[in-house]
Amino acid sequence: MTARLHAHQYGKAETRVVRILRDAPRHELRDLNVSTALRGDFAAAYLDGDQSAVLPTDTQRNTAFAYAKEHGVSSPEAFATLLARHFVDDVGPVTGARVDVEEYAWNRVLVDGVEHDHTWVRSGQEVRTASVTAGADGTTVVAGLRDLTVLKSTGSEFRGFLTDGYTTLAEASDRVLATSLVAQWRYAGTDLDFDGTYARVREVLLTTFAAEHSLALQQTLWQMGEAVLDAVPEVVEIRFAAPNKHHFLADLSPFGLENPGEVFFAADRPYGLIEAVVVRDGAPDAGDAWTRSVGAP
Repeated sequence: MTARLHAHQYGKAETRVVRILRDAPRHELRDLNVSTALRGDFAAAYLDGDQSAVLPTDTQRNTAFAYAKEHGVSSPEAFATLLARHFVDDVGPVTGARVDVEEYAWNRVLVDGVEHDHTWVRSGQEVRTASVTAGADGTTVVAGLRDLTVLKSTGSEFRGFLTDGYTTLAEASDRVLATSLVAQWRYAGTDLDFDGTYARVREVLLTTFAAEHSLALQQTLWQMGEAVLDAVPEVVEIRFAAPNKHHFLADLSPFGLENPGEVFFAADRPYGLIEAVVVRDGAPDAGDAWTRSVGAP
């Protein structure tokens, strides 16, 4: 049998970096989970055990901590860009780098109705994400979020679908629509107000989900993607994965009770998984920036 090493990369996964800015009475907090992956000609390490071109994963971890101190964390996208460009530009054997960052949100604790300067409480399950791919041909920034759980109690239907001998689902003209959204969007450049742009995209996603009447979750994803591209010119592509968090009417008839759409059973599995990609006309291809694309939560 003849075998060959087809592809390879290596890195340090899930380095937890918490950066606290203490240079004023009101402290600032950024809580990150950083993963790095380096690409280049490292075949000798795999085939012969020759580590002479390998920058240890331990060094990659240390670099993340040092950069958090030296450069701060203005946003996960900016931090990931700094790290990725450093590995490509400053480490000789490295020809490409990918840096994935998750940011965990914290809200300030209120004391007598006033935000406390240095105490926070973890905010929900939603996680902000950033992926930066750097190479000789440039840098691509992909931002996003996951576990953004949203629900609307009306304004959604699902009718007119294909049926066969195995179909039992009844048509619904007024149903609960809920999902735990995963979204990633690709920016047109790297010199952006990432925090401000992230907030705008998130706001558009939520307001569109709330305001637009939904004929199906598929249509809702298209409406959200189109709205983001219309409202945020910095975004050239957005990808979604949306599990349909089904809510079924609970049968209260055995108890002599009617249930006009008021009490539901929330089923966690199995679930429909709806995915979509919405691209601005004329947008350049993203290359391998989507290697770790959105998928099921």
